[in-house]
Amino acid sequence: MSVELAEWVQAYGLWGLTGAAFVGATLVPISSEVAFVAALKLGLDPVTALVWASVGNTAGCLVNYGLGRWSRDAFGDRLSSSRAGRTAVRWLERWGASALLLSWAPIIGDPLTVAAGVARVRLGLFVTLVASLRVGRYALLLWAV
Repeated sequence: MSVELAEWVQAYGLWGLTGAAFVGATLVPISSEVAFVAALKLGLDPVTALVWASVGNTAGCLVNYGLGRWSRDAFGDRLSSSRAGRTAVRWLERWGASALLLSWAPIIGDPLTVAAGVARVRLGLFVTLVASLRVGRYALLLWAV
């Protein structure tokens, strides 16, 4: 999968990076980090890559939130059927919106963003937490590379 993501970014540049970051934030199991590193290795401007990866990833999280909020019954049941989903719901019930501080984490992060929609976390708070964590994660990755 990582070679395909690198090819996607190479073929489509910032649009490819943004698209990969968007899809990586949904429940589709791909790594937006691989696309981000590929963009850097291809010579895309690091700050521009960070901004567009963050925008795409945050937009994908908003889709998850929307699915949870407006398809509450369907996605609430889906969350309950997976281990990560049940954990996400428990964390939101226990810690409220603060649980979103772990939305950047693998495996649990995507279900947390869906569960936030189901729980009807305020949209402004959701965007603030999720977007800042996305920027932080890519900034840390940029520093590491």
